[in-house]
Amino acid sequence: MTKELFQQFLLTYLHRPYIWGGDDPIKGLDCSGFVQEALAPLGLDPIGDQTAQGLYDHFKTKGHGLPQLSNFSGYTGSLVFFGKSLTQITHIALCLTPEIIIEAGGGGSKTNTQQNAIDQNAFIRLRPFGQRKDIVAVVKPKAFPW
Repeated sequence: MTKELFQQFLLTYLHRPYIWGGDDPIKGLDCSGFVQEALAPLGLDPIGDQTAQGLYDHFKTKGHGLPQLSNFSGYTGSLVFFGKSLTQITHIALCLTPEIIIEAGGGGSKTNTQQNAIDQNAFIRLRPFGQRKDIVAVVKPKAFPW
């Protein structure tokens, strides 16, 4: 898959509902569920249902790339981790471009139905890379072909 096809694939998820613990691309996805769905066609989806912390732990230990914040190059598909520290990661997104992330967000633990998602404006959405100030790591999986 090329970078451009991957970007187009990610955009097909826009506006799908955020559902806490969601792992169904039709009914709804949470942040880690979305990332796992996105990585699956590339053969990079870890086995089992992962949290954002679990995905960080997987990718930092599997030789996919060193966590970095300085000199961030914004590769399409880079995993962006948010939280308080590297042991308290609470959210994950993907870089669509060097400046834009795509994430399942806007909801929380009480967002458990599609109506909740609508009421809370909780969907898969695009955001500027630097909008949130709680980025703790960025990892570019080495297996990306671009």
